Amino acid sequence: MIGITLSIEQIRAAPPEVRRWIEHEVIAALGMASAPAAPPPSVNHLVACSRDDVAAVLARIQDYLPAVNVLFEFSRPGISMGQPPLMQFRLMDILHHARLANIDQVIECLDILNRALADARNDPSVRFCGFDHEGHCLIAPQTQVSVAAVWQKMTSTSPQAAG
Repeated sequence: MIGITLSIEQIRAAPPEVRRWIEHEVIAALGMASAPAAPPPSVNHLVACSRDDVAAVLARIQDYLPAVNVLFEFSRPGISMGQPPLMQFRLMDILHHARLANIDQVIECLDILNRALADARNDPSVRFCGFDHEGHCLIAPQTQVSVAAVWQKMTSTSPQAAG
């Protein structure tokens, strides 16, 4: 048997796939591993959001900056998993990057995103995101691409802003 010691900085700098593998190894070593289950009910109505959908969500949440910060966390690359594929984001990473105080605030922001999309689409059954039982938020791959595109458009320098 070979043991390897990694610093927290090395783990944070590792690619998402490596961090996910480390997470699973630690969970398995602690005896907390569970058999893979079917996707939880909260992901059954996930929709692939277009750029227009993301813009409509943003328009509805723009006055609540924590939810805006959480929305744009999905512009980061996630980990693709499952069939059909979903993009996976750790709730702890969202908490850290969005500089929120606790997971309850993250969940509140994600609920706000779900309500904003349901309102924008006039369909209470649609979901922007869902959750698994391992502390991850799940979105459709197209949603991640659309959020990234809206973020890119907002942060790009326009000719008017430069002048």
